Amino acid sequence: MNAIDGTTSSFHVRSTDAPPPSLLVIVLDTNPYAWSLLADTLPLQNVVANLLVFINAHLAINHANQVAVLASHTHCVQWLYPPPPPPLPTDSTGDVLMTEPDQPDPTPHPPTDDANKYRPFRLVEQQILSNLRSLLTSSPPSSHTTALIAGALTTAMTYISKATLLASPVAAPTHTHTTSSVLPTADAINAPADASTAHDPLSSRILIVSVSGDLAAQYIPVMNTIFAAQRNRVPIDVLKLAGDTVFLQQASDATGGVYIAPGLEVGAGKKEGEDAAVVRAQGILQYLMMGFLPDAAARKWLVLPGAEEVDFRAACFCHRKVVDIGWVCSVCLSIFCEPLPDATCLTCGTYLALPANHNVAPAVVPRKKKKKKRLPDGGTPRPGGSTPAGSTPGGGTPMR
Repeated sequence: MNAIDGTTSSFHVRSTDAPPPSLLVIVLDTNPYAWSLLADTLPLQNVVANLLVFINAHLAINHANQVAVLASHTHCVQWLYPPPPPPLPTDSTGDVLMTEPDQPDPTPHPPTDDANKYRPFRLVEQQILSNLRSLLTSSPPSSHTTALIAGALTTAMTYISKATLLASPVAAPTHTHTTSSVLPTADAINAPADASTAHDPLSSRILIVSVSGDLAAQYIPVMNTIFAAQRNRVPIDVLKLAGDTVFLQQASDATGGVYIAPGLEVGAGKKEGEDAAVVRAQGILQYLMMGFLPDAAARKWLVLPGAEEVDFRAACFCHRKVVDIGWVCSVCLSIFCEPLPDATCLTCGTYLALPANHNVAPAVVPRKKKKKKRLPDGGTPRPGGSTPAGSTPGGGTPMR
């Protein structure tokens, strides 16, 4: 009867044709200095509450979707979800014990069930809030005003690579007596492939919620992470709530992600006398839902928002400053904001031959003024090339 009835084949979609599950890695900037400046208009707890609603919407789209949350702090990068494994017990000398301890592991008890909330949503919410609270209360006072975005991106890319390996299908052996690796190699996953023919086992993307300022001191590790994400086809989305940095714009543009800075787009809908940050705080959830919720499969059919102009400036290798014009080493392509001492590259040590007048400012050649044409009788032609009145008898055009 199944062969006669065609409802099964016409109304059920095959799993191979369905889009792959999506992995969303959120990097939350938890810089205390930056959030203290936004405490009156955009508190951290309101942003976290909107993020939890956004995470629930991502998990509700597909039962196989995954989520991971990282906290980019001033001195460390910590997992908020999934929680990190507990440290292994050690003896007095610092060696790890090979036997299990006698006392039970003091892990927190699972949260009590709430009849009004879906249990997976409750577990994610409880672990994120608990780990974030412990991070903020245990953080020592620090003089750093920037977050470790480079370390958070590196950790996120490592987690995505591991999740992609685990989600890859197991390769069936050709012979029963041959032993081979059941997981694909990293080269097979990282190799570029055509988007129309390649079927990734897991669609991954990174979302950065940033409030810190310039990241010029982390220029090299940030750019290395951007190139790794570009090769692995991992979009980097950026929600810039405060501050300004050119490297996050470059990360979003290079990887095909979405860059939204609500602080630069709220002028049209703002009422008279209303602060721009208030409007920005009220629309955080809308920005998350409309701009960052679609995955890679859905974004092919949407017109995505993004930055109209991308700042492609680089940071110098000597002072970590963003420069417009600089000196570039012809061997290692290092960028410097000022002439090198002794004409020697600080990175590779190559001697560079600089011209003798490299410190001379370029001369601006003034534009030559056009001379007005003069008539043979000494008169000056009028604009438009009309005939002067004194060139004909009677001051007018002769009649014939």
